[in-house]
Amino acid sequence: MVLDKIREFFGFKKHGDEKEIIISCERLERRVALLEGGRLEEFAIERDSDRQISGNIYKGRVKNLESGLKAMFVDIGIDKNAFLHYWDAIPAALDSSVETIERGNKKKNQRRVTADDIPRLYPPGSDVIVQVTKGPIGTKGPRITTNISLAGRYLVLMPFTDQFGISRKIESQKERQRLRKILAGLDVPDGMGVIIRTVGEGQRPRFFVRDLAVLLEQWKKVEQKLQNVPAPALLLQEPDLVERTVRDFLTDEIDRIILDNEEEANRVKELIGSISKRSQKKIRYYNEATPIFERFNVDKQIDGAFRRQVWLPCGGYLVIDETEALVAVDVNTGRNKGGKDQDKTITQTNLEAAEEVARQLRLRNIGGLVIIDFIDMRDRKDQQAVVNKLKDGVRRDKAKTNILPISSLGLLEMTRQRVQESISRSLYAECPHCKGRGMVKSPETMSVEIQRAIIRILRLYPDVHELRIHVNGVVMERLKNEDEELLVDLERRFQGRLTFRVDPKLGIEDFKLVNVATDQEIDPKSDAASGAATAHAESKEHRSDRERSDRERGRR
Repeated sequence: MVLDKIREFFGFKKHGDEKEIIISCERLERRVALLEGGRLEEFAIERDSDRQISGNIYKGRVKNLESGLKAMFVDIGIDKNAFLHYWDAIPAALDSSVETIERGNKKKNQRRVTADDIPRLYPPGSDVIVQVTKGPIGTKGPRITTNISLAGRYLVLMPFTDQFGISRKIESQKERQRLRKILAGLDVPDGMGVIIRTVGEGQRPRFFVRDLAVLLEQWKKVEQKLQNVPAPALLLQEPDLVERTVRDFLTDEIDRIILDNEEEANRVKELIGSISKRSQKKIRYYNEATPIFERFNVDKQIDGAFRRQVWLPCGGYLVIDETEALVAVDVNTGRNKGGKDQDKTITQTNLEAAEEVARQLRLRNIGGLVIIDFIDMRDRKDQQAVVNKLKDGVRRDKAKTNILPISSLGLLEMTRQRVQESISRSLYAECPHCKGRGMVKSPETMSVEIQRAIIRILRLYPDVHELRIHVNGVVMERLKNEDEELLVDLERRFQGRLTFRVDPKLGIEDFKLVNVATDQEIDPKSDAASGAATAHAESKEHRSDRERSDRERGRR
């Protein structure tokens, strides 16, 4: 207690309040975790095989215009053509998260471009410079825009927009006034604009000047490449995960960046050296036998965070289901039965749930429509407190969010910007047994289906007298222990023989029927089976007709 007060007096953080960035660099993938007091707050993963293209700048070629969709499809040199809506091809104003600053000596704008002008400006076959705003997700191609922006450490450069802006997350009016003066003093070329990022709060003017110079040099290289390469072509690739982490997360609040790769640690030191020599001391190379994510308890937290059921400190829990259309979050009291004041217990559970939902959205990188089913609260004040808690939780989120009030049904609707696939979609593949349902048929159900298939085959193929059935081990237990008499009865009815074998390669819903005489598999659902039955019936009918004719000739 005394030591904590002494540390606080000298400006040091209390033990357990440190913010650390843990970076694991392996041959196939790189992982980044942001820990606050040892608790996982941000997580990102990148693999060489599926490196994200969001943020990349391309020289594309317009393939076709879809007037009904008010959109065009552009070839940018990847598997799927990119989708460019007419709105994204029009010079855009700054979004609501940025305060627009009037620029001195601003030239009068030319005639405003509208959606009706797009077919004339970008006919099929024309070249266009675009930036990816959303990577490919599922079967959809990437989404792109002509409103290019280059993110630096403290500034964002907009080569085709002459607007200035300051992030609204900088709340101090005194600081905003100081930053306005810095903006006015920057030597930004005509026709270009800049935005001061949140991390620019409290930084010296020379940092902005240096950052602008780096961005202008970067854009100069893009322009040179634009003139020399044919479309489609990549003009600028977004930095990799490690470099983006340094750019976006390294602030004065970060105490340490720990990497388990010496080469990457030296690269990060060089990157940071161009920003702040003092911050180089924060870089640590981890060289212990225990894997870095295990050493800092990150692996356990990731496993817990990515489960369908996530427990809350109060004893309640969340159930998170990610579907194609939306993400559903159900809040339950669980073990938190509370005392006499039931309303207080419910509100406490919902407040903890709101905080955890904001964290889960960041960790899982969930985007799109999110529906949260909070436990019903009667008091509107309690409902508003939960909404405010959720808004506080997403304030640190770099993705844009929009939160609506809790409805009369106790549901809260919100959206979160989707830039790329969620982490669960990137890490996991669809289960080959349940096909994504999360459930498989019971052994009893499979027993019924197998008996139905046997009856069908024995009826359709009268020449088949012996079948060998390959099944999953769990299904075999059911057939052997509970349905043996039914199978013996089938043999008696159809005068056939049935043998069963366990095949460990088969899932619980899979089975195979094999004709022992020919050692060929028979599909009871195929058209061939029906055809065989029809042919057998027809041949039998023909034989009957021929025998009838022979008998009539004999009588004559």
